[in-house]
Amino acid sequence: MSSPHLIEVDNVSKRVQDATGELTILHDISFTLRAQESVAIVGASGSGKSTLLGILAGLDVPSSGAVRLRGQDLFQLDEDARAAVRGVELGFVFQSFQLLPNLTALENVMLPLELRGEREAKALATAMLGRVGLAGRLGHYPRVLSGGEQQRVALARAFVLRPALLLADEPTGSLDFATGAQVMELMFELNREAGTTLVLVTHDNAIAARCERQLRIEAGALAQS
Repeated sequence: MSSPHLIEVDNVSKRVQDATGELTILHDISFTLRAQESVAIVGASGSGKSTLLGILAGLDVPSSGAVRLRGQDLFQLDEDARAAVRGVELGFVFQSFQLLPNLTALENVMLPLELRGEREAKALATAMLGRVGLAGRLGHYPRVLSGGEQQRVALARAFVLRPALLLADEPTGSLDFATGAQVMELMFELNREAGTTLVLVTHDNAIAARCERQLRIEAGALAQS
């Protein structure tokens, strides 16, 4: 019988060595996410939020525990296999946008489609950029786009694959308040349209409150709500 959960996080811990010995970043984190659920991960700076997001993506490896996506433990896969899963199932939005500077807005959005072998990459990317209000900026490089425009390109790149899971790490952290509010409104709209499961790391209580559920990380542990 298949699990009703898209994501299962089971006793995940992350420990690293520093000059003073072993440091625990995350301690026995467990939770589940349903398909199409929106969840905010909140907590003070340095509490382990971004580390947890990296582990959910399979980009960082836990010291112990499991993360299962559709029942498959990501860390029973090698890095190539995890990368293949990311290319199909996951979208990412980062505070620093992470656009490739030598590619135009259109090329940045086409790239994940091309890596997946999508034959209609240009048409799909063009339509998605139009959806985020950048139909007139297809040929522009990131350096001539405003911060808000760059984050819209990043949203288009994330959603164009229609991923099962979108991971967003402080997506408005580099934007002014008004621009950030516009970008977040767009992100929630796109998320509803695509039926994506959203995991959002934020320090903004107003943004967190828009999610169905909040997970608070305190000193590397999941606080009881």
